[in-house]
Amino acid sequence: MRALKAFFRSPPAIIGLLLVLAVVVMGLVAPVLYPNDPLGLAGRPLQWPGANPRFPLGTDPSGRDIAAQLFHGARISLLIGFVATSIAVAIGILVGALAGFYGGVTDTVLMRVTEAFQTLPNFLLLLVLVAVFGSTLEVVTVAIGLVSWPPVARLTRAEFLSLRTREFVHAARIQGLPDWHLIFREVLPNALPPVIVYASVVMAVAILLESSLAFLQLSDPNVPSWGNLIGLGRSVLRTEWYVSAIPGVAILLSILGVSLLGQGLNDALNPRLAPR
Repeated sequence: MRALKAFFRSPPAIIGLLLVLAVVVMGLVAPVLYPNDPLGLAGRPLQWPGANPRFPLGTDPSGRDIAAQLFHGARISLLIGFVATSIAVAIGILVGALAGFYGGVTDTVLMRVTEAFQTLPNFLLLLVLVAVFGSTLEVVTVAIGLVSWPPVARLTRAEFLSLRTREFVHAARIQGLPDWHLIFREVLPNALPPVIVYASVVMAVAILLESSLAFLQLSDPNVPSWGNLIGLGRSVLRTEWYVSAIPGVAILLSILGVSLLGQGLNDALNPRLAPR
């Protein structure tokens, strides 16, 4: 209850929550406002925003409605961000928990694997995965999750190293409880708050990574992605800059909302920062 009150007392948290809710609402109402295929031809190409009442945000170089792509693209961004973050957090927690709880050889091996993944920049590794396995939406989402887990693993490991010697863990061990119970029922719940906060960073990065792939035309071209829309406007950036600017602002506000939401969660869940 105290954490919830602290969250709603934080202006950045409220702003972040409102921005994220706005993106969620866009994704929910997209099929209602724009029931037709958002990638279907709708009118004359490159109509400026406001020039035609049918297209309040204008049309892209192919004559498709930018507003329809923007609203449907919110669903794609949320889907990729949530699923990729879930994959990264699940892998990171498992690796970090095992490394931090057991230590020794297990810790050394798992951390060397983690460092091997961090040797290459995550975007470069993402490019390799997409080049090998394809650029469908499913592959891109899973690939983003697979390149995003090492920081989560290191954070979880650090939390487990500080918690595994606490009195409540020793008490549970004396009772003869198995290791899986100690890891997932005793230590992990106490290690989750910083991981949950960092998940907002992973989600923001996931949205950026997909947009970067789409801009390079390496993402799925058959989905109305914000990144795909920015990529379409690249060839007309000097004259019809709005084609890239509108989805760019949407990405900026989405990432800002997720980041502020994470900051609010950090202030609420950190007992040293939460107001009393």
